[in-house]
Amino acid sequence: MSIKTLDNKALAWLEITVFLLALFPLCKLGLSAYLDDLGANPIEKITRTTGYWTLSFLLITLMITPVRRLSGWSWPARLRRMLGLFVFFYGSLHFLTYLVLDQFFDWISIVNDIVKRPYITVGFPAFILLIPLAITSTNRMMKRLGGKRWRTLHSLIYLIAIGGVVHYWWLVKKDITNPLAFALLLAVLLGIRLIYWLRGLLKH
Repeated sequence: MSIKTLDNKALAWLEITVFLLALFPLCKLGLSAYLDDLGANPIEKITRTTGYWTLSFLLITLMITPVRRLSGWSWPARLRRMLGLFVFFYGSLHFLTYLVLDQFFDWISIVNDIVKRPYITVGFPAFILLIPLAITSTNRMMKRLGGKRWRTLHSLIYLIAIGGVVHYWWLVKKDITNPLAFALLLAVLLGIRLIYWLRGLLKH
């Protein structure tokens, strides 16, 4: 067995390890809450942390295909669905923090925020688009939709990623270091996909 061709046992352990690592940010956040160590504005801390990891897992998920193509490894594809569901998981926590803890289900205020605050205007649709992707992530739904329609639907991930980066960029008012890093990484990942797409066109 080599790193290029992991056997089922190694893949199972890898999936467990990635799953536990993906839960680590939530465990760390929960421990900080238990120790009353969320800072002067706990709601903002929870919102920022869950949003950061939503975007992080989104870009990690988008890295799977370039890594697989550039390395020749097939096993990273086994992690894509789980990582994609963690995007939805942290995105849901991010949205629920805003909905419940920040706005207390004040729908009028929420609608006003969506209209008046550009970063929410972009971020809210990006989260909504995640829902059908999560619902159709199973093999059964893939078969029901058919491969072509399923791939078309899941290509929304690129639009979601762009919306997520713009949401983060517009949210941050002063230090744009992290949003810039996310934007550059996304540009590289989309650029790699564009190159492979153009190569595919030239072959035909």
